[in-house]
Amino acid sequence: MQINKGIYTIILYVKQNTIIHTGGLGKITYMRGCYAYTGSARSKSGFSRIRRHINVLKGINKTRHWHIDYLLPSATLKAIVATNTEKNLECQISNQIKTTTTSIKNFGSTDCTCTSHLQYHSNFHRLLEYTLNAYITHTDNIDMYLLK
Repeated sequence: MQINKGIYTIILYVKQNTIIHTGGLGKITYMRGCYAYTGSARSKSGFSRIRRHINVLKGINKTRHWHIDYLLPSATLKAIVATNTEKNLECQISNQIKTTTTSIKNFGSTDCTCTSHLQYHSNFHRLLEYTLNAYITHTDNIDMYLLK
């Protein structure tokens, strides 16, 4: 199976409470803790979307296009969970993670009816567990990358 497109969730850690102007959402206070951002990599470029996020996080790419681009430079990447699929599962996965976390209202969900695609939890291991459970519920395959 080589689709190279699908759905992904990046888990970020914010070291301290910080206020960030987040594009059209205005100023948002991000609490110290972990954030799970679920996105789609179903376009022609596929999972290169994740590479772009990493380049924004590292300061290599300074373009701010999506809400997540504003948060990335203030965060540390902790994990990536992804599924190789052509199915549109972004909202289902994000909504399941949302049931056990706090949502950042309207973040990353301007093209759907979801409350948010960014979920907060103070504990990394719990957030990772909730994320993996969402993928297990909705997909047949999971790739996970943990970073130090």
